[in-house]
Amino acid sequence: MRERHPTKMPKPAIQTTETEVTFAEDEIIVSKTDPTGRVTYANDVFLRVAGFEEKEVLGEQHSLVRHPDMPRCVFKLLWDTLATGQEIFAYVKNMAKSGDFYWVFAHVTPSFGPDGKVVGYHSNRRLPDRSAIVKIEPIYRDLLAVEQKSSDRKAGMIASHKTMVDLLSSNGVTYDQFVHAL
Repeated sequence: MRERHPTKMPKPAIQTTETEVTFAEDEIIVSKTDPTGRVTYANDVFLRVAGFEEKEVLGEQHSLVRHPDMPRCVFKLLWDTLATGQEIFAYVKNMAKSGDFYWVFAHVTPSFGPDGKVVGYHSNRRLPDRSAIVKIEPIYRDLLAVEQKSSDRKAGMIASHKTMVDLLSSNGVTYDQFVHAL
């Protein structure tokens, strides 16, 4: 007899709002994931700001807080950088369970096991400087527009990634230098 697995019900789409959630300058949002991006730890600040209970995030993909205003090419850059064993800093607009949004300045690092292999990722997120958000928002809007021009999601993401790389190159900076100069 064939074993039946219950079908996982799709999560209802969250309606985004124009309400910004914030947190204190001295607070740090912390989460850890396994190598596939599934949440293995979320601190109280993460849970409060994102509006989730711990049981709702553990085992879920970290992308559950991904805001639709974020260009996918930023996450491609993030994952490509982490795959090389390097850390990355990035400004990220996240979405709370309520549909509200919150900006963070993220520092993501790979975590290595005793054998030197990546066993997961650790992310600390701080309250970003408001002037940096004012500078990054129009860039992200432009990158997102490039992504949305293509009917093929992957092709759109590749095009926006190229746009971002061209922007960095034309300014003679690396992504790390660009982010830290905002």
